[in-house]
Amino acid sequence: MDRLDNTIRPYAWGSPTAIPHLLGTEPTGEPQAELWMGAHPGAPSRTDRGTLVEVIDADPEKELGPAAVAKFGPRLPFLLKILAAGAPLSLQVHPDLEQAKEGYADEERRGIPADAPHRNYKDANHKPELICALTEFDGLCGFRDPLEAAGLLDDLGVDSLKPYVDLLHAHPEAAALREVLTAILTADPEEMSRTVAEAAAACTRLGGTYAPYADIAHHYPGDPGVIAAMLLNHVRLQPGEALYLGAGVPHAYLNGLGVEIMANSDNVLRCGLTPKHVDVPELLRIVRFRPSDPGVLRPEASPDGEEVYETPIDEFRLSRYVLPEAGSAHDLTRATPQILLCTAGTVRAGEHDLTPGRSVFVPAGEKAEVSGTGTLFRATVVA
Repeated sequence: MDRLDNTIRPYAWGSPTAIPHLLGTEPTGEPQAELWMGAHPGAPSRTDRGTLVEVIDADPEKELGPAAVAKFGPRLPFLLKILAAGAPLSLQVHPDLEQAKEGYADEERRGIPADAPHRNYKDANHKPELICALTEFDGLCGFRDPLEAAGLLDDLGVDSLKPYVDLLHAHPEAAALREVLTAILTADPEEMSRTVAEAAAACTRLGGTYAPYADIAHHYPGDPGVIAAMLLNHVRLQPGEALYLGAGVPHAYLNGLGVEIMANSDNVLRCGLTPKHVDVPELLRIVRFRPSDPGVLRPEASPDGEEVYETPIDEFRLSRYVLPEAGSAHDLTRATPQILLCTAGTVRAGEHDLTPGRSVFVPAGEKAEVSGTGTLFRATVVA
């Protein structure tokens, strides 16, 4: 197996301290948002044999296994991250596989440069995600019941929100949610900025349930995404709990440290809380306008100690081992590629000692025995 040397991405919303604290390094004073583990061309992990992209390209079947190559092609189909949100991320949604293929093909036909600010589809893949909390972790996930959202907005006492409150009482629910989100994102910018300012002041005054939205407004003053965020479920994960974010589900991470795994794609449609391009017509094509429970996941334990976070897709499978004592060993050998990530304690993986934030790549079929005292996350595929 290969020890991974991974890149930290310094996005503006990142916490300056959470990842350094996990790694046991000194903060630089700059935001450290994501630690990437995998073979994404934007920041592939490095090994003694070259980048993980180069390692896999040299012999895909050996590194990934015949079954994974047959199912996903000659590439690692997932990206594993440690994500440290010190401020809210953009409110966003991801396409399903068919939508991604259609959108990518359309933008290619129209000759939109890959790096154009208004480009929506960087590739032809979908981007389901799973976030597992390492600390308390706040996020938004899926639409609230429209009547609940109407009550939340109405209690702010902001006159310019009344039309949205009235729309949310309409039927059917999907049409009501679509109409309100459309109205929010297409409102006159100056009028919306004033509405957001009044709503933010009310959220600060009321506190409690409204506190997350006051914080969002602090980071994104005047942004229509502040009002759009109040249409969504707020959820606070405890360490070990997770959220699965499928296609069409609007979501945003607000604060906390977690392990994230996703299909290897960059396709994001933004709804707000960002200075970046918001393509309202395309967004409305992608969003699934139905109320839903956030669906907090807790791992399902197997007899061998593996705790699996069950999801409905095959590009990734995330599980963890909580190793209570140094003497016990687990054989994690598998016919598919794996990344093993330590998040607590010290775990021996093959010949490598892993401390928090350190990881290894295990080629398909290679012997993978682990021991020690700590927490180990295992990322692989279903093939």
